[in-house]
Amino acid sequence: MARVTLAEGAELTAEQVKAATGARLLATAQKFLPFIIDTCKQYDIDTPGKRLAFLAQLGHESAGLYYTEELASGKAYEGRADLGNSEAGDGIRFKGRGLIQITGRANYRSLSSAFKVDFTASPPLLGGKNASVCSPDQLKYATLSAGWFWDSRKLNDIAGKIDLLKPIDADENLVYFKQITRKINGGYNGLSDRISRYNGGIDLFK
Repeated sequence: MARVTLAEGAELTAEQVKAATGARLLATAQKFLPFIIDTCKQYDIDTPGKRLAFLAQLGHESAGLYYTEELASGKAYEGRADLGNSEAGDGIRFKGRGLIQITGRANYRSLSSAFKVDFTASPPLLGGKNASVCSPDQLKYATLSAGWFWDSRKLNDIAGKIDLLKPIDADENLVYFKQITRKINGGYNGLSDRISRYNGGIDLFK
């Protein structure tokens, strides 16, 4: 079978999404594919390098496009002023959801403004438990919210510097990938897994 690669400007395939995110099943990648394509178009994630970095990070954050809601209860976020959690119960109400785990009342409010959808009134619209039980709207917003986060932190600017022809785990490529990871995670948790997912997709993006 001929290798399918992503030329500049070409649309993603389910095979590429599966490889780069580490999704267990091709059917899972196919389920998310139209929403990922729309997200990449909306947020100018428009080169092979940007898309591969985006998908690898999504893959880690969602355990291979599986979880769209944080496993923890969210109680740990209660009263977190930096997240805008100002009311009793906000920690649980606005726990991490979406493929990049959008967290906190302030972020949910920002998303509501960006998408003209009231996520503060209906937080589960961003994702529910896992992808197997999500409605089409939950899949859509779980994906779009990840693109919004990516764009709001200007991660395209960093991902665009990655050289696909060089190893991701060395030299400047590693510096850029770690910068992206830190802006998403606040640190470098899961860095080796994020790199592994990137490497799992690299042959289909070069």
